[in-house]
Amino acid sequence: MPLAKGRRRCYYRNNQMSTAVLKISRIGNSRGIRLPAAMLKKYHIKDTVVAEERPDEIALRPRRQVQQKLSWADTAKAMAHSDEDWSEWDAALSDGIE
Repeated sequence: MPLAKGRRRCYYRNNQMSTAVLKISRIGNSRGIRLPAAMLKKYHIKDTVVAEERPDEIALRPRRQVQQKLSWADTAKAMAHSDEDWSEWDAALSDGIE
């Protein structure tokens, strides 16, 4: 599809960076852009993105799911039930920290 005069589209090969000029559309009283389906698929974007304001640009990135961290008690239980040899950690018992 030919681009209008003055518009540029730059695509690099081998999954490297690409640049696309996107039109700003009216959405009610706001404005928005539509991201190409290939871009959404490439970056695994489903429902939300994180928009980060920088001094000279706006960066969009997929929102990553935060993994639930184990509590200290759960970590100790998981270590006790594993077949791992934790004897090296016994040295930490004499470091003076109670």
